Amino acid sequence: MFAVYAARIDRDQPLQGLELGERPAPEARPGWSTIDVRAASLNHHDLWSLRGVGLPADRLPMILGCDAAGVDADGNEVVLHSVIGQTGHGVGPKEPRSILTERYQGTFAEQVAVPTFNVLPKPKELSFAEAACLPTAWLTAYRMLFTNAGVRPGDSVLVQGAGGGVATAAIVLGRAAGLRMFATSRDEAKRKRALELGAVEAVESGARLPQRVDAVIETVGAATWSHSVKSLRPGGTIVISGATSGDRPSHAELTRIFFLELKVVGSTMGTKEELEDLLSFCATTGVRPVIDEVLPMDRAREGFERMASGEQFGKIVLTTS
Repeated sequence: MFAVYAARIDRDQPLQGLELGERPAPEARPGWSTIDVRAASLNHHDLWSLRGVGLPADRLPMILGCDAAGVDADGNEVVLHSVIGQTGHGVGPKEPRSILTERYQGTFAEQVAVPTFNVLPKPKELSFAEAACLPTAWLTAYRMLFTNAGVRPGDSVLVQGAGGGVATAAIVLGRAAGLRMFATSRDEAKRKRALELGAVEAVESGARLPQRVDAVIETVGAATWSHSVKSLRPGGTIVISGATSGDRPSHAELTRIFFLELKVVGSTMGTKEELEDLLSFCATTGVRPVIDEVLPMDRAREGFERMASGEQFGKIVLTTS
């Protein structure tokens, strides 16, 4: 079958290890389901995999892709939860949880196999492309906001780095839930898009906000960390799920953190139950993922290049037909 896969690890030029071509189709195994992929979306996790983060060279070649929507063997339209081994279903009882493509072949292919436990019904209100955007970036944003940030309708939230998949999702989800969303970006066009999506204000990275916020959604890391801490009200919360600019800020702001009793909460992906809730939230409210571009899978390299450059606003989706 046709697939998009990591053939080599290159930490400095990750796209050098990206290949498109034929790979073996998944084999049937007890407790697993094979899904015909209709749409799959890109995540920065795919670039990190090409750098060897979470993917050692001895597991290559590895088909990339965490997110997908498709059709199961019975003709049902489904969405896949990307966290494998979280409950032990379909894997060994002592296997640690992992994200698809760290141990198992991914979704950038005509077919993918996952534990049957990880297969959820796709709401009829969502297209395959829309549903394929949800299991990683949008689920991450959902958990950051509604499980880990401790915010309620009417509270204020700052989203650092508007334009990325998680950041975009957080703005849309927060707005739909009655939160006052603020956003930052170095790019004027992305700030304008953030306002169109419902942010009450979008400012340049590092600029002073008109008020201190109750929570910060942090995925950028070192470049925005000091600003995130300084933007919080006393007792506020930073939820961090990534560090695309590096994980070693020059100023950790420890004095401010302890003196103002700020909370720093790590957040990774989300549970199957949270994905079910996210799917229902989108179906009932009319919220839809922001899609930057839809490409046929044989043009995946263009999508990877666009994501690596940081030009996209929202999700890049690959389709099989």
